Amino acid sequence: MKILLIEDEPELQKSIEQYLEMEGNIVEISPDFYHAQQKIAIYDYDCILVDITLPNGSGLDLLKEIKLKKSKAGIIIISAKHSLDDKVNGLDLGADDYLPKPFHLSELNSRIKALIRRKSFDGNLEISINEIKILPNERRVLIHNQDIILTSKEYDLLLYFISNKNRVVSKSALAEHLWGDNSDRLDNFDFIYNHVKNLRKKLLEKKCEDYLQTIYGIGYNFKTQE
Repeated sequence: MKILLIEDEPELQKSIEQYLEMEGNIVEISPDFYHAQQKIAIYDYDCILVDITLPNGSGLDLLKEIKLKKSKAGIIIISAKHSLDDKVNGLDLGADDYLPKPFHLSELNSRIKALIRRKSFDGNLEISINEIKILPNERRVLIHNQDIILTSKEYDLLLYFISNKNRVVSKSALAEHLWGDNSDRLDNFDFIYNHVKNLRKKLLEKKCEDYLQTIYGIGYNFKTQE
């Protein structure tokens, strides 16, 4: 998942970033209100973690901007403010969850995964598309009930394609999702083609239907009828 962490405490930033990256996520950091505004305006995320009290502004105002953008990101408020009013206001403004500080990183991780399951996969612990079965908690993929060995990027690609099935996904969106906000500095997206080619080859070797369609000049469509 691609996660935006809006948090001004350096030590907490670092610990959350390291933990979530070890779990296979891409984590972008915004230390203040204005920086977060720019990130939200330009980039898309799977999940946004936002503190209420920020330098130069309030996380609650950022929630309004996220919703005005019609972002599909899951939003979790992480805040040292324990008042009921703050919690209610945050949830009313569109946050999906509220986790008061201090918290265990394992609980934050579990809440993020549960939120993404609810938003993208109807809350299921297993993701099944015809002969493809994905077990996200294990980062494991089965084709016709047989394990398939994928690299980390190939797994992330497959999960992203399935969460956006039957929709055209641009190469730039794939690059941003898999490599973070710095992907816009890349000269070309040839590496995307290579990862998709390798993923398709491995799926076909396992007698999987060829769901991946290339939309020339644009990107790809994981087209399937369940």
